[in-house]
Amino acid sequence: MVRLEDLHRSFSRHLRAEGLSDRTVTIYGQAITFFCRWLTEQGREATLEEFSRPAIREWLAQLADNGQEPGTIKTRYRGLFRFAGWLVDEGELAAHPMKTLSPPEPKAKPVPVLADAELAALMKACDGKEFAERRDEALIRVLLDCGVRVSEACALTVPLYDDRGRLVAGIDLDDGMALIKGKGAKVRPVYFGARTSRALDRYIRVRRTHRWTHLDALFLTQRGALSADGARERVKIRGEQAGIVDLHPHRFRHTWAHDFLMNGGQERDLKRLAGWSSDVMLERYGASAADARARAAAQRLRRGDRV
Repeated sequence: MVRLEDLHRSFSRHLRAEGLSDRTVTIYGQAITFFCRWLTEQGREATLEEFSRPAIREWLAQLADNGQEPGTIKTRYRGLFRFAGWLVDEGELAAHPMKTLSPPEPKAKPVPVLADAELAALMKACDGKEFAERRDEALIRVLLDCGVRVSEACALTVPLYDDRGRLVAGIDLDDGMALIKGKGAKVRPVYFGARTSRALDRYIRVRRTHRWTHLDALFLTQRGALSADGARERVKIRGEQAGIVDLHPHRFRHTWAHDFLMNGGQERDLKRLAGWSSDVMLERYGASAADARARAAAQRLRRGDRV
């Protein structure tokens, strides 16, 4: 009997060979691990023979019964679906067991955008001249001003140029822009304002004396390059210092998208800057404060006041 965990390892190697990020590989793998754990709890062996449509459907239903968030259940579904497709492609299974199994449709919960008072408190929490304060302010301002994913912020490098002096990676403080490597290894420019440029300049100056200053990675820790998980932890800590409960990097991305649309930005431009390939993401991020934007638009129009 073939153990699912053995196939899991081969599947992970395949995903890495396809160029998927470590985080994506981990998320897909979690679905397999949790499914195997559930099989064991049911007194069943976590083998390929148990990887069937009825078993998968029962597991997903139990996740819902146990109060798991719909979005989490859909993530588990996607992980197993991708795994099942790989098993078929590799000849381990004759047919896709989830082909007729519909994914759960989660109801998107609007993420509250950050108020100016909260952002001011957050900047105050980063006030200081030490390395950690300068780094955290620069990181938070990049997340807020550029609307990048936390993994994209952590992948930023110091300025890297080609033989002709053209920026090929990293940040350009004079032009107020950075080149971001997003999903699918697609590179796109993002732009930031004067205060973010100043914060980055201050951080880069203290970075010069850091033990890992020779690394290309822009944001550093005492262990080397700052990871996405490390950035989430820094944001959470600064949020607690500012009195913001359970602050996570994605709130900056939602706030940035909201501000962009509130100030007359076009959806097609937002889509390009955010690195989205689907219009679905526009709706998801635009929902964070859609009522506020609709009210502001109606108040600006004031059609009845013109007649």
